[in-house]
Amino acid sequence: MRSDSVKTGIERAPHRSLFKAMGYTDEEIRRPLIGIVNSQNDIVPGHIHLDTIVDAAKTGVLMSGGTPIVFPAIGVCDGIAMGHVGMHYSLVTRELIADSIEAMTMAHGFDALVMVPNCDKIVPGMLMAAARLNIPTVVVSGGAMMSINKKGKDLDLNSVFEAVGSFKAGSMSEDEVYECENNACPSCGSCSGMFTANSMNCLTEVLGLGLPGNGTIPATYAERIRLAKLAGMAVMNLLEKDIKPRDIMNEKAFYNALTVDMALGCSTNSMLHLPAIAHEAEVELNLDIANEISSKTPNLCKLSPAGPYHIQDLYNAGGVQAVMKELSKKNLLNTDLLTATGKTVGENIEKAVNRDNNVIRPIDNPHSTTGGIAVLKGNIAPDGCVVKRSAVAKQMLQHEGPARVFDSEDEAIKAIYDGQINKGDVVVIRYEGPKGGPGMREMLSPTSALAGMGLDKEVALITDGRFSGATRGAAIGHVSPEAADGGNIGLVKDKDIIEIDIEKGLINLKVSDEELESRRKAFVPKEPKIKKGYLARYAKLVKSASTGAILE
Repeated sequence: MRSDSVKTGIERAPHRSLFKAMGYTDEEIRRPLIGIVNSQNDIVPGHIHLDTIVDAAKTGVLMSGGTPIVFPAIGVCDGIAMGHVGMHYSLVTRELIADSIEAMTMAHGFDALVMVPNCDKIVPGMLMAAARLNIPTVVVSGGAMMSINKKGKDLDLNSVFEAVGSFKAGSMSEDEVYECENNACPSCGSCSGMFTANSMNCLTEVLGLGLPGNGTIPATYAERIRLAKLAGMAVMNLLEKDIKPRDIMNEKAFYNALTVDMALGCSTNSMLHLPAIAHEAEVELNLDIANEISSKTPNLCKLSPAGPYHIQDLYNAGGVQAVMKELSKKNLLNTDLLTATGKTVGENIEKAVNRDNNVIRPIDNPHSTTGGIAVLKGNIAPDGCVVKRSAVAKQMLQHEGPARVFDSEDEAIKAIYDGQINKGDVVVIRYEGPKGGPGMREMLSPTSALAGMGLDKEVALITDGRFSGATRGAAIGHVSPEAADGGNIGLVKDKDIIEIDIEKGLINLKVSDEELESRRKAFVPKEPKIKKGYLARYAKLVKSASTGAILE
């Protein structure tokens, strides 16, 4: 066992004495040492209850003969960090989480890990660590927040962001905003739509490192606690059989994840996180592969923000396993792959049933024949950019309009709130990429303001930054190369015409090559806005969004 390095032999008597200082018995020390990565804190709704999940996972490990040992991981709430300097610190925590788990695991010789995340960067950060460390690992998330119906509408966090835009437009009173605020987030758990957290929890299940149900069992259900106990038991089985994350998360597993991503209509942030996890697993995954898979994968689900349904509805309809069962009917998945259950994908989905054809469309009656995410390329984004196609109104799939250029999210949101954006405009927000931000801020405020003002069907927004999974409309992010890295988005001027064709995967600045070259000669990219601390170091090391914003 790996833990022999900290507990076996006369030379390790000092080490064992430290274990005994914590109350561990000889029997506990002799057993496999299982690290339980706990991202519980009191500032994230998706994490406030995770001690309950951790306790259940510990019970599962104990029942199966292991010694569970808990250590922490940080977690930022994207919703609370949104729209101010705090959002610079969200994406960048993904690397901090992966690095700190590596440090704790290697320093203490754990034999296996159970990881307990829930929200946006925490899930991919833990998956990156699992792939890097490559010791037996199971991931069990904290589950999704509930959505409740008020006045005929199922509310979620996005409802409140859009309510602010409606208030600014004069179509909602302050009292109505307050009522929305009080009802949109009614329980603990990851925010209830197919936003980034739930996208990644569902894809963890598809990748095979989470047990069936990981992505959709609500946070408040007792079934979630039972799942955590099963996760603790499952990791002991993986340890006994020496099944490691890279045995599970191989190239075909990532193709499965991209396929289900397209069928579910997941957050565009999955196009940052899946390549980063694949990089740690030494699997090549790029935007071209994503587009190839999207071209042949039907979009089966329209969950918020793309449609009226929430994670609890997907759970009731049969969950991720039912979606996979539908996709398997046309041989769109690799079903012979091993998973954390110890069984194959095919064995896991064998008894899955689609119980609601409105929530999960049958494979022969999809919302569209192509996937929920599209990658666009053109002279404004030679290395690509990403849009949640399933959340774009039909009339905005093709759009051409004049650019309104802003060098930060803050400038753009002020212009939107001040009524300076007109129908037909293409709002360009730059210097918000991984390097230029730094940290690639998630921008739900401007997109929600446009939606709340009723402009999401008439105004496009493009950025070298990124969007929340709650964003809807023609919001095109991850433009690469970014402005701070000399990308052509930095050359755009007000009133330039930008042409977007989401169905054809094209985005172009209608300016001649000669004019672009002339502008480039005079172009000096702006430096990152924050020049001290962790973000300054991050800006020096981070690569393009097209790579998953990995660190060199």
